[in-house]
Amino acid sequence: MEAASAKKKIEPIIPPKEQIYLEGPKSRTYELAFAWRVFKQFIQGFRMLHFVGPCITVFGSARFKEDHPYYESAREFGRRIADSGFTTMTGGGPGIMEAANRGAFENGGISVGCNIRLPFEQKANKYVNKSITFEHFFVRKVLLVKYSYAFIIMPGGFGTMDEFFETLTLIQTKTISQFPIVLFGKEYYSDLWNYAEFMAQQGTINREDMKLVLLTDSIDEAMEHIRTYISQNYKVRPRKRFWWFFERS
Repeated sequence: MEAASAKKKIEPIIPPKEQIYLEGPKSRTYELAFAWRVFKQFIQGFRMLHFVGPCITVFGSARFKEDHPYYESAREFGRRIADSGFTTMTGGGPGIMEAANRGAFENGGISVGCNIRLPFEQKANKYVNKSITFEHFFVRKVLLVKYSYAFIIMPGGFGTMDEFFETLTLIQTKTISQFPIVLFGKEYYSDLWNYAEFMAQQGTINREDMKLVLLTDSIDEAMEHIRTYISQNYKVRPRKRFWWFFERS
């Protein structure tokens, strides 16, 4: 009895929705209800973010604290993004996400968070002008990419790698095009960069694909790369604000 009790204490808490989601095929009624919930999340995201303006998305770990150098770098990125007239978009949680949102928020810029409902770590930070919480990662990632003109990848873990490689794959396959990616942290990403070189040597990626990413330790270089890329490929124009589905309220 004691062993069973101890084991129960260390088991991770998995939300009931995930237990159900991973059990495999369900009834058609259940699957239709699931599709409807996903559709609702997309519509809610579109409604909230339609007028946030052109964004730059900052990805990174939720685990870095306020006194960490990467936190301060992300905060400075938020300041610079605000100075450039862009909206800072993040996953809306703590760590790097909080830092980038904070830098923009404190500098008078627009700060947006696309949060995710998790049993641990992920709580919405307080430095956002607009925040929305999603149930599913795939919905969240669509919104983090859809409204952004550039992507800054700060040091992070599995989630950050997922976001980086999915965004990079979309650009590589020209599903989206002409969007700069900055990989910030040469020391942190050195092994990953070397492996990308290895993939190019093996022919699993084209060497030209390496040019899709700027690896740097310089915030100045990163922001200049983004500005140059955007100015050469896009002209940001204001849109008429036609309200739909009661966004104004």
